[in-house]
Amino acid sequence: MENEILVQISQKIKLIRKDKNLTIQEIADRAGVSKGLISQIENSRTIPSLLVLMQIIKSLEVDLNYFFNNLSLDGKEAPILVLRKEEYEKFEKELASGYQYERIFTRKIKSGIVDFVLLEIQPGAEREFVTTDAFEFKYILNGSVKYVFRKQTVELHEGDSMLFDGRLEHNPVNEGTNPVKMLVVYFFENKE
Repeated sequence: MENEILVQISQKIKLIRKDKNLTIQEIADRAGVSKGLISQIENSRTIPSLLVLMQIIKSLEVDLNYFFNNLSLDGKEAPILVLRKEEYEKFEKELASGYQYERIFTRKIKSGIVDFVLLEIQPGAEREFVTTDAFEFKYILNGSVKYVFRKQTVELHEGDSMLFDGRLEHNPVNEGTNPVKMLVVYFFENKE
């Protein structure tokens, strides 16, 4: 859980900083800490103390409630989590040339069976709402698709991804003229 929280805090700091067009140096100066510390925090390499975290949040000029909103500190997941391809975090795993990692999702999900599937949806294909007794991760390889839930519709394009509880009734709809292809990963929880 500690690693999950660290990654969530790191990503939130980085996203807010970039949204506000602030540099790492500007945040470091405002928070009264080193540029290196901000970089380490943003890259999930260190956990800030509570005092430093509060200084960083203040330097970002956001409300505490806003900052901590949607962080799953208690292990509960939001029903639908969407990340656009431009939001993926690039990071170095080791010093090497030609290898680029992009963190898409980091979420704690109970141990169980993982099923990897390629799904192609033809234009105009139809079906009823379905549920799956699993968490579902979708990564759009090509095309665009609308994921219709009972209370929400999410449009996904090539490179976007989404994680949601498959027990929510859902239906992917291809309103385009070309097939949509996606990688689907099902996380079935161990019921034992």
